[in-house]
Amino acid sequence: MSGGEALDLARDATWVLIVMAGPVMLVGLVVGVVIGILQALTQIQESTLVFVPKILSVFAAVIVLLPFMAASMSGLMDNIVQRIVNP
Repeated sequence: MSGGEALDLARDATWVLIVMAGPVMLVGLVVGVVIGILQALTQIQESTLVFVPKILSVFAAVIVLLPFMAASMSGLMDNIVQRIVNP
């Protein structure tokens, strides 16, 4: 494997990582901002109030997006196998 091929593989793996983690992290960000705004509006300054809704929403997002994540990983693995089989 040459240096260029290794960089291509690293780029593909990084892109799959961003595509897989991005939506889940975006859900956590949106829920955190919404809870933060609600806390600011109601003047409830409980720091642990953010964690439970954020954890539940991230788990729900992972469960909903699991087929998409599996397809992304499968595509990357197919790409790697093709590179191994056809040097």
